[in-house]
Amino acid sequence: MPAAFTRRDFLNATLLASGSALLGGASPRELLALSRAAEFDGYGGVGDYAHANGNTWAVMNEGHRIRDHAGDRVAARDVADAGTFDLVVVGGGISGLAAALFFTRDTAGRRSCLVLEDHDVFGGLARRNDFDVDGQHVVAAQASAMFFPPLPGTLLADFYPSIGIAAETFEYQRWTGPTRELPVGNTPYFEGGPTSAWYFGPSFGVPPGRLVVDPMGTKLAAAPIDDQARRELLGMSSAPKRALPKEHGDAESRRLDSITLEQDLMDRFALSRETVRRFLSPVAGGGSGIGADALSAYADYAADVLLPWQYDKGAQMMPGGNAGVARHIAKTLIPDVIPGPPTLENVSRGHVRHDALDRTGQPARIRTGGTVFSVAHNGRPESADAVDVVYSRRGKLHRVRARAVVVAGGSWTARHIVKDLPASHQEAYAQFYRSPCLVASVAVRNWRFLYDHGIHECRWFEGIGSYVAITRVASFGPVSPTISPDTPVVLTLKILFSYPGEPLAAQVARGRAELLSTSYREYERRITEQLTAMFAPRFDARRDMAGLILNRWGHAYLSAQPGFFFGTGGRPGPGEVLRQSPVGRVAFANSDLTGIMDHRASILEARRAVSQVLERYR
Repeated sequence: MPAAFTRRDFLNATLLASGSALLGGASPRELLALSRAAEFDGYGGVGDYAHANGNTWAVMNEGHRIRDHAGDRVAARDVADAGTFDLVVVGGGISGLAAALFFTRDTAGRRSCLVLEDHDVFGGLARRNDFDVDGQHVVAAQASAMFFPPLPGTLLADFYPSIGIAAETFEYQRWTGPTRELPVGNTPYFEGGPTSAWYFGPSFGVPPGRLVVDPMGTKLAAAPIDDQARRELLGMSSAPKRALPKEHGDAESRRLDSITLEQDLMDRFALSRETVRRFLSPVAGGGSGIGADALSAYADYAADVLLPWQYDKGAQMMPGGNAGVARHIAKTLIPDVIPGPPTLENVSRGHVRHDALDRTGQPARIRTGGTVFSVAHNGRPESADAVDVVYSRRGKLHRVRARAVVVAGGSWTARHIVKDLPASHQEAYAQFYRSPCLVASVAVRNWRFLYDHGIHECRWFEGIGSYVAITRVASFGPVSPTISPDTPVVLTLKILFSYPGEPLAAQVARGRAELLSTSYREYERRITEQLTAMFAPRFDARRDMAGLILNRWGHAYLSAQPGFFFGTGGRPGPGEVLRQSPVGRVAFANSDLTGIMDHRASILEARRAVSQVLERYR
């Protein structure tokens, strides 16, 4: 492999783990599992999330046991009693943490609550990667990233300050580089503009490839594309912004939900299908992780219709993305989980105390490393007085009894673990498709290979991934207060799996198979080759790369097909069935119920679900 760090980190992950297992008398099967885990997970960085980069090998395998209904074949005598709680929350992402916090507040801390989280640390998709590069700390988001200043008077405008997020906009790293300051965005999403570039690889007939800086500003003059594609792309960039539907559920939003995003793009901008599929999929659709040909057109509008915000203040990002939101909720729920005051700086820079998460006697507890296999009422759902929740932790099965349950995990597990689902809910869950995503965090010792081109981000249309960007990090995080081309940064490279022309289910299955069957080493090779092809000779992997973390998300995005939001044939949309109809003592809360992947929706869905269980069982 081209960079020394990869050999060191891979050996640390594989050989040291195997060595400790040998000292402990591990069996050959256990050693093989350790080796496979290391090959899959790779390097995880440092700090609180070092062993929780995406869906790790251990978490993935437990999840597949859920899919295979392994919990259905367990005898009652093999399950240990884990006590009784007033509320059990399944899932420790932002939905689950917010549900626990709302419940604790609504009951004035007089009722007990347990959050069960399958990863080693809470946060769900709102976690971060931490690196130490030559003595400097750098961070990046594993997935959920954007923070939107809320509108005054909304629930979110009150909620954020209540958990210590008092600022709506943040201060970012100051420029200390050369006199020519290069604008750098606050988020890892491709923005376009003078400091962006498009890379055209060998398939465009220009081996070894061509980097075109400020493609739209230069009218794509140097782009090796035909006149029709050039004309269509330039026309799209100069078209006026389309007005949003006036409200969720109006005639225009329903019309958009009846067609694909690909059709909408073709109609709006007079694009050919070939242009959409080659240049816009899968980035179109707000990053829903799949081809525009399979998505509801309304998926591109729903977030702004449902969750308007103070657009004039611009999108913000905490250090490590919305890991900051998850940390603030956990800190509010259990003050000792991050020692010190609940300030932005302390919560970002402090370390999670795992011994504080699950202490007997505190109103709310978070139990990590616990994969739920079964949620079943103790009797008929409409008359049962409790719900039994069975989970696996450290190789053993446990049962906890709850007066009520909020299922805050994603649809791909909820549909399997809730054993009392009526036919209407089973049918609804069958309409949820979750597509995979790989977020690669590449720590580099400096980014002069970008600065010398005058760019901070790049898109491309072949090879691995779709775009890469660096960000100016909020200065209250555990990072340097300054940025220059000679300081370490993290390149965020998002890899989506889009196969336009195939059915949605086939695209999702094919992408997930590729994500889960490819080793860390192989992804490392492909990513290194992609960066080298685009930026050599200015970029040298041996010299510039300091670390690589892969965050594999097998079910990253809810990919909403036409009809998902408002239903078809006179029937409601599948999310609405689950939102409006708890099953006995079980309510559902996750952002995918709204059809959009947004941490704000996670919080609002948690508020609704807790209100539902309290209304029934106060």
